[in-house]
Amino acid sequence: MCGIVGYIGAHDTKEILLNGLEKLEYRGYDSAGMAVMNNQELKRFKVKGRIAALRERVPDIRTATMGIGHTRWATHGMPSEENAHPHTSATGRFTIVHNGVIENYLDLKNEYLPDTELLSKTDTEIIVQLMEKNCDETQSTVEAFRETIRMLKGSYAIGLIDAEDEDTMFVAKNKSPLLIGLGDGFNVIASDSMATLKETDQYLEINDREMVLVTRHAAEIQKLDGSIVEREPFTAQMDVRDTEKGTYPHFMLKEIDEQPFVMRKIIQKYQDENNHLKLDGDIRRAMQTCDRVYIIAAGTSYHAGLVGKQFIEKLSNIPVEVHVASEFSYNMPLLSDRPLFVFISQSGETADSRSVLVQIKEMGHPALTITNVPGSTLSREADYTLNLHAGPEIAVASTKAYTAQMAVLAILAVDTARAKEIALDFDPMQELAIAANAMESLTDQKETFDELVRDNFGTTRNAFFIGRSTDYFVCLEGALKLKEISYIQAEGFAGGELKHGTLALIEEDTPVIALATQENVNDSIRSNVQEVAARGANAMVISMHGLEQDTDAFVIPHVHELLTPLVGVVPMQLLAYYAALHRGCDVDKPRNLAKSVTVE
Repeated sequence: MCGIVGYIGAHDTKEILLNGLEKLEYRGYDSAGMAVMNNQELKRFKVKGRIAALRERVPDIRTATMGIGHTRWATHGMPSEENAHPHTSATGRFTIVHNGVIENYLDLKNEYLPDTELLSKTDTEIIVQLMEKNCDETQSTVEAFRETIRMLKGSYAIGLIDAEDEDTMFVAKNKSPLLIGLGDGFNVIASDSMATLKETDQYLEINDREMVLVTRHAAEIQKLDGSIVEREPFTAQMDVRDTEKGTYPHFMLKEIDEQPFVMRKIIQKYQDENNHLKLDGDIRRAMQTCDRVYIIAAGTSYHAGLVGKQFIEKLSNIPVEVHVASEFSYNMPLLSDRPLFVFISQSGETADSRSVLVQIKEMGHPALTITNVPGSTLSREADYTLNLHAGPEIAVASTKAYTAQMAVLAILAVDTARAKEIALDFDPMQELAIAANAMESLTDQKETFDELVRDNFGTTRNAFFIGRSTDYFVCLEGALKLKEISYIQAEGFAGGELKHGTLALIEEDTPVIALATQENVNDSIRSNVQEVAARGANAMVISMHGLEQDTDAFVIPHVHELLTPLVGVVPMQLLAYYAALHRGCDVDKPRNLAKSVTVE
């Protein structure tokens, strides 16, 4: 959602902050700001827009000794200079940057700040105003900070400056990433070590619900009860591959975490400055003039295509067929009069898909490639390309490219609907932004899925995923993720198909993961859960808020029903990751598999 960087020391604070923010810009880009202590005076600079605009706004300040910076993706409050961070308390004493979502911010505002004039629409400003109120009561910045943190519910990474204390930066974290970087005569804070690797490779982890008092010579970690925590720093490796991985243990986990930011980048890339969709006019015309769309893909991309079929048919009223590339080449169906072929491939080099592309081009049919690599073979040889904008995906098991594929397919469907003057009863881009926030909420709760794996998977040799309607397609992807990196035999099924054969495979304690995000089939899938439970299965339901029951294993945030696949797959990815981790598997490089399948 946002990126944070902070510095305290005697070096060029301005440049360290700006350089760090530039490296974190993938985390947010609609506004940015920084605050610095300069000759015992706090100076603050904010802009709507990118870091480059902030760089132009900030004057030459070479004597600043402490500062915090922020790059934002709007959640609470539209992108604007007023809503940009840092935010300052009523008297100007306290200044804050914050990443995360404060779930109880309205309750805090109504109970503790009814008469405080707020200058923004953000949940963040509530924190800094509470800080000032608590400091008035406690007469201690440290105790006020501790009490303020205790009052917060939700996720947060916080950097705070007290204008009356130019020697200390106040830091806290819960669920959102934040690190302390240790230097010689200086210290830094950052959402990702990538932002400050130029300054140091020594970092301290901050656990949830901890606070840190950072000076130029020390970083004192405290629990909220005031007890001191001793923790050894770790070294962020400077190897190129490891640098790309940052401080994550695996690329896959990093790429799971990046999915909300990829969603936001896609929204930005496919909108103009007036928030109107901007797609190639030739692509729009190709969609308008075709009488049927044929989606060609393999593996994870095939599963994305199944979801894309729902988007295109339900939003733009164009019939869609989804085909496995390796089968289509040898068993081509009867084609419609005006087909449009859509090839989905993370790498753009998938040999099976290219084989189909060659065939249909010889037949004179138009082709659109959706890929993460614009200059790839499928991109070059197709008539049109839509870029996923997901950034390099290193782990063999695709995560962020898969969700990017679904998001781009949704945008394609929306653009076509509008071109055909089909009225939509929701704001698609706003709903995509809500889905991005929901995805971030899920990635902030990794420990829950770690526990689910520990408690339910054990040494199981097989597992089943069941769902109905669109959830079925997500279950196919969930099963693929589990089998390809943990080597557990896993299958995804339509819930109604259980009684047509699959129930014979259910044994005592067999894990069965059921996805329930579709209201019209909620009762049906829960009936299927009862069927497997009656035969001894260890059934776990992952439901959407509003459809949940008390016995469900996990409840995902509510999003628009069409976009539930973007959110519903995140728990599946995390379950697969932790299952592989606990079995000692090579998470990023599973056996027998390659990232780009360039042979048929």
